Amino acid sequence: MIRSKIAGIGMYVPENTITNNDLAKYMDTSDEWIQERTGIKERHYAHRTKETTATMGAEAAKVAIERAGTTAQDIDFIIFATLSPDYYFPGCGVLVQRALQMKQIGALDIRNQCSGFVYAVSVADQFIKSGMYKNILVIGSEKHSFGLDFTTRGRNVSVIFGDGAGAVVLQPTEDPNQGVLSTHLHSDGNEAEILAMYNPGTHANYWKPGLATYEESDWGSMFMSHAMIDNAENFPTMDGPAVFKTAIVKFPEVINEALTANGYQTSDLNLLIPHQANLRISQFVQQKLKLRDDQVYNNIQKFGNTTAASVPIALCEAWEQGKVKRGDLICLAAFGSGFTWASALLKW
Repeated sequence: MIRSKIAGIGMYVPENTITNNDLAKYMDTSDEWIQERTGIKERHYAHRTKETTATMGAEAAKVAIERAGTTAQDIDFIIFATLSPDYYFPGCGVLVQRALQMKQIGALDIRNQCSGFVYAVSVADQFIKSGMYKNILVIGSEKHSFGLDFTTRGRNVSVIFGDGAGAVVLQPTEDPNQGVLSTHLHSDGNEAEILAMYNPGTHANYWKPGLATYEESDWGSMFMSHAMIDNAENFPTMDGPAVFKTAIVKFPEVINEALTANGYQTSDLNLLIPHQANLRISQFVQQKLKLRDDQVYNNIQKFGNTTAASVPIALCEAWEQGKVKRGDLICLAAFGSGFTWASALLKW
């Protein structure tokens, strides 16, 4: 039976490190306040004009491709997960294809926010199993720093996020002790507005009133108006307690779903790589699943929440540190805006 394996993995984070004390210069916050609520000590911000979501993704991809023992010319499909694309359209996938001078292969962009990378792995897994592609590049990359509200008004969101990218190359394998065992994808749009960036957008307050201030006399303002900018409606918004409350339920559920589907228990797990949303969420999930410290990998303390990039960055760093070894049972899990949540269970 053909499975898809991670043949190579890479990551890229910008050199510019931003500490909690750095943020305290722009908003009413403190290192103690941020660490207590999120566990984050620092994060990395991309250069304003010299680094983009796509260029960071391309840098991570170069490492993954080299470690896979292949070349950019061998890649036959790209899947790019992000919520912070270079352009509203086209997507970042084609920009990576151009940057790495690849063949005129297909490029698919995934918009599943924090769950984006796990969703992307699931899609790639199906392509590999079907025999359609043999070398798929999967990227998760984010440049959050370009669109955050660095005032006290936006501190609950802005202190959490960082920039960076992670990438993997998936290839087919017939080794029964290696590869993706299963993936599990879910969503619930009933609370979509709890964690979202409403504007710019085309919703025109259809789903809920008051998400945008329109200047009715000017149809040209329906996408983005001066009033939206003046009212700071073009920044992400989040009901933190509500997100936390749902995440600590869905995370354990989707992890157990993957383990049960393959006849495993939490004690069999070598390493859980959770989406780095909030250290408190990861700690709660670890406690609920009765996992040891060495069974869970967290690096949000150094990188913040990098959304679609957080799982591949954490997986890459864990692998580089020797915490991921051949034959290990690894679970990737994520929960985020949408709400969407997902897991992937694999043998390394």
